[in-house]
Amino acid sequence: MKVEIQKRTKAIGVEVIKLIDELPSKPSGWVIGKQIVRSATSVGSNYRSACRAKSTPDFINKLKIVEEEADETIFWLEIIEESNLLPKEKIENIQKETNEILAIVVASIKTMRDKKS
Repeated sequence: MKVEIQKRTKAIGVEVIKLIDELPSKPSGWVIGKQIVRSATSVGSNYRSACRAKSTPDFINKLKIVEEEADETIFWLEIIEESNLLPKEKIENIQKETNEILAIVVASIKTMRDKKS
């Protein structure tokens, strides 16, 4: 499961990198592009870091960062959609995948907290 999630979280970053090349070449596209690339690639890099956690509290803290970055990525995808920078069809698959990863991470955090108690 861990390896599968690592692949999926990395794929989010790769897909967003491809997606930003389709944003309009204007200030709004540039700024949003930089923001979403940072958050989307951070999902994968921080999940990878969580997999190397030294303790359960460390694992939970690192997963919280993954949660925040995934949520931020979803935010930027919503901004892209709602401002009509790209059509919904261009972003819906990555939006769905990021939401799924977010749900998995939130459930993992809850499970780990429950085990700790």
